[in-house]
Amino acid sequence: MDIIKKLEDYREHEKSLYWEGTFAEYLELLKERPEVAQSAHSRVYNMIKSAGIESNNGKNVYNFFKGQIYGLEDSLERLVEEYFHPAAKRLDVRKRILLLMGPVSGGKSTIVTMLKRGLEQYSRTDEGAVYAIKGCPMHEDPLHLIPNHLREEFHKEYGIRIEGNLSPLNVMRLEKDYDGKIEDVMVQRVLLSEDKRVGIGTFSPSDPKSQDIADLTGSIDFSTIAEYGSESDPRAYRFDGELNKANRGMMEFQEMLKCDEKFLWHLLSLTQEGNFKAGRFALISADELIVAHTNETEYRSFISNKKNEALHSRIIVMPVPYNLKVTEEERIYQKMIDESDMKHVHIAPHTLRVAAMFSILTRLKEPKKNGLDLVKKMRLYDGENVEGFNAVDVEELKKEYNDEGMSGIDPRYVINRISSTIIRKDVPAINALDVLRSIKDGLDQHASISDEDKEKYMNFISVARREYDDLAKKEVQKAFVYSYEESAKTLMDNYLDNVEAYCNKAKIRDPLTGDEMTPDEKLMRSIEEQIGISENAKKAFREEILIRISAYARKGKKFDYRSHDRLREAIQKKLFSDLKDVVKITTSTKTPDETQLKKINEVIATLIDEYGYNSISANELLRYVGSLLNR
Repeated sequence: MDIIKKLEDYREHEKSLYWEGTFAEYLELLKERPEVAQSAHSRVYNMIKSAGIESNNGKNVYNFFKGQIYGLEDSLERLVEEYFHPAAKRLDVRKRILLLMGPVSGGKSTIVTMLKRGLEQYSRTDEGAVYAIKGCPMHEDPLHLIPNHLREEFHKEYGIRIEGNLSPLNVMRLEKDYDGKIEDVMVQRVLLSEDKRVGIGTFSPSDPKSQDIADLTGSIDFSTIAEYGSESDPRAYRFDGELNKANRGMMEFQEMLKCDEKFLWHLLSLTQEGNFKAGRFALISADELIVAHTNETEYRSFISNKKNEALHSRIIVMPVPYNLKVTEEERIYQKMIDESDMKHVHIAPHTLRVAAMFSILTRLKEPKKNGLDLVKKMRLYDGENVEGFNAVDVEELKKEYNDEGMSGIDPRYVINRISSTIIRKDVPAINALDVLRSIKDGLDQHASISDEDKEKYMNFISVARREYDDLAKKEVQKAFVYSYEESAKTLMDNYLDNVEAYCNKAKIRDPLTGDEMTPDEKLMRSIEEQIGISENAKKAFREEILIRISAYARKGKKFDYRSHDRLREAIQKKLFSDLKDVVKITTSTKTPDETQLKKINEVIATLIDEYGYNSISANELLRYVGSLLNR
């Protein structure tokens, strides 16, 4: 019943959006809301902008694409700022076809689909409302009714520029149905819809020998010629081509560069002059965004053909490379999994991250900077701190190669291998090792991978495995430390007592004997060395800790080992180092005694409650880390 009620509410809402009136009434509406007369490009730009813009490290992040497109902030910023924004301001780029170029499964189709779905929703808002001459199959702009000699005067009064001429059908309707009285012509609000072919079109080329140009520009309705007497009568013409129906919105031109030339030349006039030729009529005006997408190989082949030079100059190419951030790649996989029937399968923590590391490594190019390798570059791109490098270095790295991210493993391949892992293993849990194994097995079945690339990819699997080994050990380390929380607190208190005495050049009192002792340098260094604090840097580090404690005290806050990130890491590593033998014995003993079993159960409980494992993946992790420590 809830669904039925929502359907009724939706129907009522759609009805409430309807508006109909004369052209004279439409002009009154324009005085109040001049944005109604915006161009198709302006509507797309304002739609994107209306979702909100955030600033991240000096770059614009458009909320419109959030949740669907990951890791392509730079490409999307360029798309909006270099194409949609100037096009919305009526600059010359609006007279260009937008061509998204990038590798398979890189997000091109998703971007286009989001723009189409977004326009459908935006046309249902006051800001994105679209009005058209009632009964026009092309949803023509009512302002085309204004004669050319009055348009300059209209611009002075309304501040709106009019482009395009009245279509042949509406010229006839104006004379026959309205006796030439423009002010009486009926205007209605239209809601853009791809399904209903209102303002959104999709053209997909088929066999060049059989496909008719009418698919783009409409066709003669031979059944009405006898009634109207001529093929040049606009009433005997079906204005139902994709260019007709996409007027006022956008048209997706799929596989544009594979299309027959006769189809492409129609786009020349449309993009440059805002009109196209159809049937035995004068040029027909259309206001629409033409967006196409292709891969790099097809694009290179296209521009190498001299016959395509005229069309090439009418195209603005926007590269859409693969995502190059591990964290964002994880989100891509998670989104694909959430949209599938695989959600019931437990995917152990770090599984998707390790798969993402492999994918990103295949897409990166070797850095030219000294002291930098692919793994460090991967971490820098993901926003991690890498000693000796900063944000300026990241920007320089991005400029080293223009085509970085245009090749490598696509997200669908990894998801396919994850799916294969689930089906083959037939258990309710998978881990990183399962997925890496499946990725490795799948390389032999990947027809497009050369032997040279396969060898590189096998190496990247090994690199991802080593990264996982570190993650696994740290995870178990944290779980053991959490289970030994009291030990961590005691170790920190002991360290801080010694640091305070060291910085104040004081003695420390033995809690048992009461004797005064010099600060325990060996203890302090054994902790500091865990995070690479050198002998020269120890004094500054210890003073920094005391300053932090003092700041917490002033605010009335309690300082513990989690209050300082580096101190926390040092305490955890030191404690785990001391516990390593316990971990090795506990995780590798086939028949643990009661004490060992209790410790195992405590750690497993921590892994489940605090870190997102289930009992299967937690036990697998413990056994694996035990084997690593015993090597």
